[in-house]
Amino acid sequence: MPEILIAIDAEAENSGELTLASPATAQMVSALTQAISASPPAPPAPVRAISASSLTQPGIASALRAGEALLCPLTLNLPDTVSFPAQRTYQTCRDVPGLRRHVEQLGYATGAGEHWLPAVLTARGPLYGEVICNPDYYSAKISPQPQQAGGERINAISGDCKKYRQPAHVSDSWRQQLYEFAYRLLRSLDAPPAAYLVQFGFQGELICFDRLWPYPAEPAVASIGVQDPDLFSCHWYCLTGRPILDLTVPHSAECQLHS
Repeated sequence: MPEILIAIDAEAENSGELTLASPATAQMVSALTQAISASPPAPPAPVRAISASSLTQPGIASALRAGEALLCPLTLNLPDTVSFPAQRTYQTCRDVPGLRRHVEQLGYATGAGEHWLPAVLTARGPLYGEVICNPDYYSAKISPQPQQAGGERINAISGDCKKYRQPAHVSDSWRQQLYEFAYRLLRSLDAPPAAYLVQFGFQGELICFDRLWPYPAEPAVASIGVQDPDLFSCHWYCLTGRPILDLTVPHSAECQLHS
């Protein structure tokens, strides 16, 4: 199997070491690396984390073109010249204002959100994980209030990964709305198999779309040791065509959402 390159937000030092954009990035890389190493065939393929900016280096670019390397980005900040199967999807997700306009054309509200629906798109169809939330957001146990659209900075997710929790309780009515929306969105984008995070919020009684992450972004760390398989394993299975029969999580919920 070709070398697997995990592209991340990082700065490459002269020594060859990487200065990561955040501690969360290290957790994401570790989780994906472990998922790859635990999957057949054995011995596992070599895995290397590289800065996204280094993808334009001649040696790396030629290895990708020749099929000698497989690219698994954990960032949207990729050079436009890098070609890989999910390139169009990543570019679409990076254009947050444009994607929100697309969602509005589908008939849905848009705005800032603090919740994430895992949508694992396999070759046979989507599987939906339990919602991930920030329990501190609900510490006062109040219903979400209407939110205004925030800034369009790509690296909107940052901070301590421990603040994310899965599962969050969602009523059946909200759950069905989320599943329907995620299905329509991914289908409208002709999205390839991957583990996606649909970031959303609430505007009164409406679900509003914030943005789409085409890989297990920072909140996905909450799935490790909780969801089986976790979202990083799901992502690798999807990229390599391995089947996923179901996503299971404990029944207890750690934070309460809009009911």
